Amino acid sequence: MYKVYGIANCDTMKKAMTWLKENDIPFEFHNYKKEGLTKEKVQEWLTQKPWDVLINRAGTTWKKLSDEEKATNAETATELMLAKPSMIKRPIIEGNNIVMMGFNADSYQEVFK
Repeated sequence: MYKVYGIANCDTMKKAMTWLKENDIPFEFHNYKKEGLTKEKVQEWLTQKPWDVLINRAGTTWKKLSDEEKATNAETATELMLAKPSMIKRPIIEGNNIVMMGFNADSYQEVFK
């Protein structure tokens, strides 16, 4: 079973979860805006992906930050992701490790076949 991390009110999340359901891919949803995230989980992700890939720098939350507030390394990115989880790229789908980030139907078809 996969674990899907994200927030409920996100069009990308809705597309991804709809695709998973339509393709009978079992998953459990973890709403990190409501249920939170641990520092350990973010650090685990950082062993698999660089901080600048985990942060959605195209999103509104990132764009609203001043230059001084923006992350410049894994440590400051971790603190930022914990304080503002809506800036984490969505969804993050885990099996034993990160399997997929974001949503692209063609990529999902390839990964989840």
